This record gives sequence, structure tokens and C-alpha cells, in this order.
Amino acid sequence: MVKDDCIFCKIGAGEIPVQAVYEDEYCIAFPDMEPLMPVHVLIIPKDHYSDVADDVPEELLGHLFKVVQKVSDITGIHEGGFRLLLNTGDDASQSVRHLHIHMLGGHKMPRPNDQDWSFEANKDN
Repeated sequence: MVKDDCIFCKIGAGEIPVQAVYEDEYCIAFPDMEPLMPVHVLIIPKDHYSDVADDVPEELLGHLFKVVQKVSDITGIHEGGFRLLLNTGDDASQSVRHLHIHMLGGHKMPRPNDQDWSFEANKDN
């Protein structure tokens, strides 16, 4: 299924061009427009699922994580390591309602517990 008003569906359908890092019949990986790290790639399925909790078939989820392995090799971040991030819903600040995996790497990152992740510190954000 594809949603007409979804920017990631349009990218997956080839209606909006991107510099694909990887592409196959099920998904496409491309650089994030606002990178947070030297390597910041989004991996999206071509079919529309609003998030990882949207009854996504197991086969597709498995495929997306196999693509993570491929993209880590293509981008050269496999050796140094990388972080995966999946935002789901408003409380997680999901900005595009289409399942996507953020793949971040290319530089040392702080551990999440090295940052102030407390509710009290972030309740007004």
C-alpha cells in the first residue's frame, strides 16, 4: 500500500528523487536531509506502514535489518559501529509517519545514559 500524501511513499515510488545508498524491490536507503552524524542514512520500506508497531510483516522487518548490514558495509561504518533509531509516535518525536530506520555512524557518540534523559529535565521540550 502507498499513501498519496506521504513523502516517503513518494520517494519509494521514485516520484521524488534521492541519492540511493541502497535499493531493492522492498526498500530504499538514502542520506537524511538533516544529518546528525557524518553518516546518517534512512532505510524505508516502499510500502506504507506508519511505524514499527503498524502490523509490519515479520519478513519485511527481517529484510530491513538485513539491509542495515548491507548499508553498514556500503557506507564503511561497520568497523567503527553505528546506532539504529526508530521513532514511533508523537512522544518519540516521529516526524514522518512512515516506518523508517535512522542509521547513524561515522563518529563516536555519547551513550544515552551519558545524557540527561530524565523526564523532569525534558518535560517542557
